[in-house]
Amino acid sequence: MAVPKKRTGHSAQGSRRANWKATKPETTKCPNCGATVLAHTVCTECGTYKGQPVKLADKAAAAAVAEKPAKKAAAKKATTTKKAAPAKKTTKKTEETVEEVKAEETVEEKTEEKAE
Repeated sequence: MAVPKKRTGHSAQGSRRANWKATKPETTKCPNCGATVLAHTVCTECGTYKGQPVKLADKAAAAAVAEKPAKKAAAKKATTTKKAAPAKKTTKKTEETVEEVKAEETVEEKTEEKAE
């Protein structure tokens, strides 16, 4: 076994140990409840990991909730024989564009009237 000829001085020993630093653990926010959680661990507040429940009971409850709307939709399809026309969905954006087009048309009409 190798034996050092001289003792290591305090300065050299301190320089070598200078890289032994404590690091701050990485934390993230839980997507479900917003609590601060260590990265890659289950949330201690709500018991989810990556938005999914971890306990078997919670998984069964989540699966049951997800199945209920699907069953209701299937039951409604079986009872109705007529196909309903798809409803037109209007959003604020489409309503605003319709209003802009109408405003442009009125401006064009006024300029044509003035030209005549």
